Amino acid sequence: MKIAITGGTGFVGAHLVDLALAGGHQVRALTRRAQPERQGVTWIPGDLSADAALLDLCAGAAAIIHVAGVVNAPDHAGFHTGNVGGTRAVLAAAERAGVARFIQVSSLSAREPDLSLYGASKARADQLVQQSSRAWTIVRPPAVYGPGDMAMLDLYRLARSGWALLPGKGRFSLIYVTDLAASLLALATVTTGVGQSFEIEDGSGGLGHGEMADLIGAAVGRAPRKVRLPTAALTVGAALDTLRARLSDDLPTLSLDRARYIAHPDWTADVAPLADLGIWQPHVRPREGIARTAAWYRSQGLLRP
Repeated sequence: MKIAITGGTGFVGAHLVDLALAGGHQVRALTRRAQPERQGVTWIPGDLSADAALLDLCAGAAAIIHVAGVVNAPDHAGFHTGNVGGTRAVLAAAERAGVARFIQVSSLSAREPDLSLYGASKARADQLVQQSSRAWTIVRPPAVYGPGDMAMLDLYRLARSGWALLPGKGRFSLIYVTDLAASLLALATVTTGVGQSFEIEDGSGGLGHGEMADLIGAAVGRAPRKVRLPTAALTVGAALDTLRARLSDDLPTLSLDRARYIAHPDWTADVAPLADLGIWQPHVRPREGIARTAAWYRSQGLLRP
């Protein structure tokens, strides 16, 4: 079938494009920058603010998987424009083009919309999807990791140097990137799960920060010394990084938004309803996925052997 994808050049989207092509599908993918020609892929120049490009993206597609979004922004307006406005524009294009199936990639943070600006924007975007006339399904991933992910690189580097910072005592779920991509593709090609929202994780039931540190340490060949950070330290660190970012006209790595997210005690997901559909199962558990990710970092010269 012909599948439209937003965010097809990003971390999750790139893996999704690979899986779709391997499954024999034709892909139409939105891109802000010129891409090399690739058999089976039609690159559509534009972004989520370009209505004509979005309509072109949807032309002839049986399904659209909306992956693109904003994960870091300086204020409410930045998150709202990228996640709420972007989703509204993609929905409008899908409806005009008659795309029947709509898969929304949300976030587990939407479960707690009052906790962060990001979570609030994803929750509002989900509401737009739920109110649409498309045959929609929403998937809410926790932390996504794997080859190509740069967000967790510093954790691996820190462990390689012999240290691990533990931000609080909460537990969180993970999902390996190819498992997430496989679930999105499976949902896009069936009518199972229409009108439903699903959490997703790798089937492990979640990890504590100490367990995560041990697994990363094993993957990089070190047993890191663990330092537990109180919530106040996260807040102070976020404030300092936000100030640094403003002075350098950059976005903070640890924003106040992210500090509140990290400090929350429970980001574990319930994967059972999605797995019970019978169209997908997770395959990569944390130990294997973290080892694969470390190997990819080393192969790219990003992590010392």
